[in-house]
Amino acid sequence: MSDTTAAGSSGPETISPELISLDTDLGSTKEDVIRSLAARLTAAGRASDAAGLVEAALAREAQSATGLPGGIAIPHCRAEAVSSASLGFARLDPKVDFGAPDGPADLVFLIAAPEGAGAEHMKLLSSLARALVRPAFVTSLREASTPDEIVRLVDEVLNPAPKEPAPKAAAVTPPAPVSTGKHATDETPAPAPAERHVVAVTACPTGIAHTYMAADSLVAAGERAGVKVHVETQGSSGSTPLDPSVIAGAAAVIFATDVGVKGRERFAGKPVVASGVKRAINEPDKMLAEALRASENPAAATVDGTAAAAADSDAGSVGFGTHLRQVLLTGVSYMIPFVAAGGLLIALGFLLGGYEISGPAKDIVLNNSITNLPDGGLATYLGAVLFQIGSLAFSFLVPALAGYIAFAIADRPGIAPGFTAGAVAVFVGAGFIGGLVGGLIAGVVALYIGRIAVPQWLRGLMPVVIIPLFATLVVGALMFIVLGRPLAAITSGLTDWLNGLSGSSAIFLGIILGLMMCFDLGGPVNKAAYAFAVAGLNVNDPATLRIMAAVMAAGMVPPLAMALASTVLRPKLFSEAERENGKAAWLLGSAFISEGAIPFAAADPLRVIPSMMAGGAVTGALIMAFDVTLSAPHGGIFVFFAVGGIGWFLVSLAAGTVVAALAVVGAKEFFRKGPSDAELDPEIVPAAA
Repeated sequence: MSDTTAAGSSGPETISPELISLDTDLGSTKEDVIRSLAARLTAAGRASDAAGLVEAALAREAQSATGLPGGIAIPHCRAEAVSSASLGFARLDPKVDFGAPDGPADLVFLIAAPEGAGAEHMKLLSSLARALVRPAFVTSLREASTPDEIVRLVDEVLNPAPKEPAPKAAAVTPPAPVSTGKHATDETPAPAPAERHVVAVTACPTGIAHTYMAADSLVAAGERAGVKVHVETQGSSGSTPLDPSVIAGAAAVIFATDVGVKGRERFAGKPVVASGVKRAINEPDKMLAEALRASENPAAATVDGTAAAAADSDAGSVGFGTHLRQVLLTGVSYMIPFVAAGGLLIALGFLLGGYEISGPAKDIVLNNSITNLPDGGLATYLGAVLFQIGSLAFSFLVPALAGYIAFAIADRPGIAPGFTAGAVAVFVGAGFIGGLVGGLIAGVVALYIGRIAVPQWLRGLMPVVIIPLFATLVVGALMFIVLGRPLAAITSGLTDWLNGLSGSSAIFLGIILGLMMCFDLGGPVNKAAYAFAVAGLNVNDPATLRIMAAVMAAGMVPPLAMALASTVLRPKLFSEAERENGKAAWLLGSAFISEGAIPFAAADPLRVIPSMMAGGAVTGALIMAFDVTLSAPHGGIFVFFAVGGIGWFLVSLAAGTVVAALAVVGAKEFFRKGPSDAELDPEIVPAAA
């Protein structure tokens, strides 16, 4: 058998017969298939912990499906549990759905790499990914009759025979350059000035497979269209940046990425087509055609002005709802630092100067100093300073929300009109709701003004003068003349409704907020509940303080519950990696970082997420029932001084944590997924005789 290990490595072959399963039934779901292949790799000594490998593979699967057109799937990951870069292969009968657009897959490669895999290993794995876009290779995999034949086919891809040097030719005039279709990583020389070409960047979260398959698909599409495509693969096997002269001469740029583009500014001014990485695998010809059309359209999205909006055009791969969610989450994510900094400083001001400091704080800061202390001494003065700094930072909440919503739609030209829309929303009393609406309007207006065809001499002024000026004028006028009063009335009505909640109504609201905080652990639903609480936070309004307390306490439940379950109650129900995550989750939960429970939910969502929601609902309901308040928007145990009714807060938090922990332990104990659970955690169920 040939050695498919990277050069210079003393480890085992990348693929061997014991890692191959032909024409077998490995289960009806992709989770079943991944578990079976992970078990094979572990049994062969390629991984130390099958559960850790499965967890990493499923976490990658949760980011985007790994199914590809033509009945292929390539689940892949990097994990500490993997000891050497390896390939597990299964030819399935029946097929299993891995999320491909054309149906289930019968050819599945599990690509497993160590967390710190070297460049040579990563190049081997990327070579396989590239081979899977070649129909002849895929056909050979389907026709192979033995595992040894599969090993040979894969080995030929991973370690191709060196090409014999071409015989020297007589000295003649060199022919014109011919497009080879190679990437920038092949050190392709810059094209001749007259050659029309397109540049592209491909990148996926793991950087093992989709990155390189997308690259080869785009290059092949270019060969079919007679257009050279230069691709920069920002993946795990390394990347050679595109030559600046190649970028400068490109007709357009394609971004096929699921993560941020490194060095995006290099492509400033280029017409752009943007999508997720899988679209470049599934529809490379269509993407290339769109890029070529964009190169001839003066109003097309460009990297320097409206690249952020490219995903919302016909070139994008996401739907309207998904893009809207991304836009709103961008605004919320940029808003949170203002909230956290401002809110915590306000809380510290209360700690030093008392809650009554909110009234005289401005006068104290303006009229007193360290050498001229007010009544109450140094503590009162410092409390006033902290409160005033926090209040000023907190006042950016709505403008920052609106500004960065507009930024997510129209890029930098949307920031000024977006911030202005948020400021107008505050001025007219429309608050958080006004900021949302104003930010969306500002972004859309800025986007469409940027698409107006203008003379070449005016283009330089568009993003810095023309777009901000007219977009600010339009959104400001709409907010003042048309939308301001209705939005203010809605905000006022919502506030009055919250103030009127008591008894069972308040408890029901606490349950809803608790469920939302635990549903997606830092995702859109969690952020919506959190933004609702902080936007209405008013230290003089007990109803808003109760809502803030319910949101923070419920958000602390998931990581604390998973820490309790995995390190105290039933550690054997969890993998070694999960037990390690559980130790860290104690601190994450205490600091109100709900994302600390994500590793557990990604590996087992159907049993973890409902359990966490149950605990969050209990905590939210109890907080409301006991009238617990919180005047700080973040901090967990570090802002206990800002909690009104700390005893009941701790009781509510403990009750929800215990309920969630017991629920997840019970779900794992009594609702097993099948034999694979015992396979991953052999200590739970005795091995069969």
